[in-house]
Amino acid sequence: MKIYNYKTPVSVLVIIHTPDMQVLLLERADHPGYWQSVTGSQNQEETLVQTAMREVAEETGLDAGRYQLTDWNIQNEYEIYDEWRWRYAPEVTRNTEHVFGLLVPEPVPVLVAAREHLRYIWLPWQEAAGKVFSPSNAEAIRKLATIRSNEHDGNGSEAP
Repeated sequence: MKIYNYKTPVSVLVIIHTPDMQVLLLERADHPGYWQSVTGSQNQEETLVQTAMREVAEETGLDAGRYQLTDWNIQNEYEIYDEWRWRYAPEVTRNTEHVFGLLVPEPVPVLVAAREHLRYIWLPWQEAAGKVFSPSNAEAIRKLATIRSNEHDGNGSEAP
């Protein structure tokens, strides 16, 4: 009897961006035309920060420890898309996503994980928000403008 390790319905979404708000997007290998930010499920015994750092490394080859990783303290709960529901235990239908920002100094080259993504692009935040397939991903990218604006106004406690 094969025992399947289901994914935990807790994930991270990492908006990788530059100071001038260019955003990194990755095209899904299992669904060409679906663009997204770095995302992935939390492993057992892993903190959310560890999940974010691991997913950034796995999906882009970047070491998040070399850049400014910030927990935006945003949680989204959403219904898991039918096409990916098989990855979760049968009774699981919803996921809780935790949003992080990763500030890099400029659009850096990345090494996409071939089994997960086809290619990457850097886009201005407005274009990136319009290109991603996930509503929570689009909303998080739009939040980037607010967060950066608060930082410049001196109203934000932390830079994204």
